[in-house]
Amino acid sequence: MLKSVNLRDYMLPNPASVRPDDNILDAMQTIIDNRVSGVCVVDAENNLVGILSELDCLRAVLSATYNHGGIGLVREHMASENLVVAHPNEDIVDIAQDMLRKNKRRRPVVENGKLVGQITCRQLLRAVRNFRS
Repeated sequence: MLKSVNLRDYMLPNPASVRPDDNILDAMQTIIDNRVSGVCVVDAENNLVGILSELDCLRAVLSATYNHGGIGLVREHMASENLVVAHPNEDIVDIAQDMLRKNKRRRPVVENGKLVGQITCRQLLRAVRNFRS
């Protein structure tokens, strides 16, 4: 049903992103405004340094409520260790299989160390739709 295609053809170019020093509330607004389940976290040179999901934001809010403290910064709640990324020239079938294996809904696409896109389950579904018989 799905033919092998280049990831670059289906990735979201210039995905929504936030900075590590952004406030979690601002990052939450970016997630809401862009209707996404998470955002890439990049530094000033557009290097990927983390991923912040809706669940990370929810944990931050609940923790602040429970601890009667401030919500904090993106850097305090983002995933930053062992980030799995894709290259824009990878095969979309290989990426889809790996995302299923790892139960991940999105994967940043990095080229020469810079964030150039993101592939999500939604883009994968569009690829299948475009190639159906």
